[in-house]
Amino acid sequence: MAITQSAKKAIRGSTRKRVFNVRRKQTMKTAVKQVEKSIQEKNKKEAQKSLSAAYKAIDKAVKMKTIKRGTANRKKSRLSARIAKIT
Repeated sequence: MAITQSAKKAIRGSTRKRVFNVRRKQTMKTAVKQVEKSIQEKNKKEAQKSLSAAYKAIDKAVKMKTIKRGTANRKKSRLSARIAKIT
């Protein structure tokens, strides 16, 4: 348990930030799952459409430092490679 005033303030701030980070991560995961669902159904047009939404969600997560840039680049690269394999 926090004792000093600054530690108590840091806890309040971190719990507030956690709400935003969890929401941002959940949005990103939902967008990625939508792309993967389209890939499973072999629907390339729908996958391409949902890929831009996934890119947007991933880039926002990087911008707000929820995930690292390398992780985002890897996610985007793997998604686009999987879409390219759809015949």
